[in-house]
Amino acid sequence: MSRLKDKYLNEVVPVLMKRFNYKSIMEAPRIEKVVVNMGINDARENPKAIEAATGDMATITGQKPVVTKARKSIAAFKLREGMPVGAKVTLRSQKMYEFLDKLFNVNLPRVRDFRGVSPDAFDGRGNYTLGIKEQLIFPEIDYDKIDRVRGMDITIVTTANTDEEARELLKNLGMPFA
Repeated sequence: MSRLKDKYLNEVVPVLMKRFNYKSIMEAPRIEKVVVNMGINDARENPKAIEAATGDMATITGQKPVVTKARKSIAAFKLREGMPVGAKVTLRSQKMYEFLDKLFNVNLPRVRDFRGVSPDAFDGRGNYTLGIKEQLIFPEIDYDKIDRVRGMDITIVTTANTDEEARELLKNLGMPFA
């Protein structure tokens, strides 16, 4: 079992049960999944951009990404339905906890001028989305082997009913809020 999951079961759940007056352990919110999404705007002209981006994502997450395709054509963006536009990975259970542990303790502190993540990026249903400007904050990525700097979105999906519950859950797991 990962260190973060142990912390959740032994430290975070009792705190949440006391704070929100839950009667059962099953009422306490938990992290359901983590979705890492990367939009690749130059995939239209350069087919190798998709390969490079999926390679980076596979290195970062330890799981093979799925290539996402455009759902409809948009003439202004010179985009046709079915063209590859990005890549995503959905992490669950063990890999999810390992990824979050690394993200909170190693990767986010490597961001230049890091003062903590925004405590206001919740969606109203207890899910948190974090935007990362460059994949270089991950130590697995070799600076010399990347073709260009790409950003990504990391969405943490929880079973919490409110943003307050989700914020408390992530804060107690060690997310570095500002």
